[in-house]
Amino acid sequence: MSRTERLATYALALASSVSAVAGARSAAPARQIPVFKGGVDVVNVGVTVTDRKGNLVTGLTAADFDVTEDGRQQKVTYFASGLPASDGPELHLGLLLDVSESMGDDIRFTRTAAIKFLNTLTTAVDVTVVDFDTQVRLSRYGQSEFARLIERIRQQKTQGDTALYDAIGLYLDEASSQSGRKIMLLYTDGGDTRSALKLGPLMDLLKASDATIYVIGELEHQSAAARGSQRLILQQIADATGGQAFFPIDVKSLDAVYDRVLAEIRAQYIVGYQSTNAVMDGGWRKVDVRMTRKDGRDLRVRARKGYYALKRP
Repeated sequence: MSRTERLATYALALASSVSAVAGARSAAPARQIPVFKGGVDVVNVGVTVTDRKGNLVTGLTAADFDVTEDGRQQKVTYFASGLPASDGPELHLGLLLDVSESMGDDIRFTRTAAIKFLNTLTTAVDVTVVDFDTQVRLSRYGQSEFARLIERIRQQKTQGDTALYDAIGLYLDEASSQSGRKIMLLYTDGGDTRSALKLGPLMDLLKASDATIYVIGELEHQSAAARGSQRLILQQIADATGGQAFFPIDVKSLDAVYDRVLAEIRAQYIVGYQSTNAVMDGGWRKVDVRMTRKDGRDLRVRARKGYYALKRP
């Protein structure tokens, strides 16, 4: 069985493990495994650039980026930056809320944090909410349904185990049908205890997706040993997508976190190219984005490391 076929098997297993609550959209049948693409033949890469002090670098142009795929030079054919403009890609937001029993001490924090973020990012065309405990539930809300979305968040209560990996997998499957920029914000304590999907296959799904993930890890009530391992996993999840993980200690710390996340969204560049490799084998393609500027060595580029190509039926 090929890697792509194994990933499709995992996606099918995931789809059978999720359920929808009354009023929520039923989980859709598993689609073909998500591929990292922005069009039929276009590969889009979200790129964040910082200086050595971690300050975000804005005002760059397509000519400032050098892109290679499996070591071969690629020509940048699409370029965009900042929050969606009238002629730019739409922004889709994913909000994942851990409401398992282990989050009992943090659920008030989670509700407050999620609502606070939604009030600061109003440019998304829709919001996909996934709340999870033993089960996983997904709904998508348009801009006109903001009040319903907030009410759903306010009603969250904790119970059951933690199907974290299944929740992320379901979101990635849902997001694969969306065109444009995809930003996912995850609130969790990081301890998966229930998922059918394991961490290794989840990392493959993350590599196959074009969503950028930001994690807010609420680990203050965990033991020292658990805190270290869970922090590492959450960091890996964010890093795989070119995002970041944050670990605030209280609600007051959220202002700085949100300022940073919003600044990153505004400063993110979308660099697109048509791959010179026309072979549709479903294989992994390694993508490397570098700076062409003279001060490029002083800049840090954060982006995903590649994508899975389409596979010919």
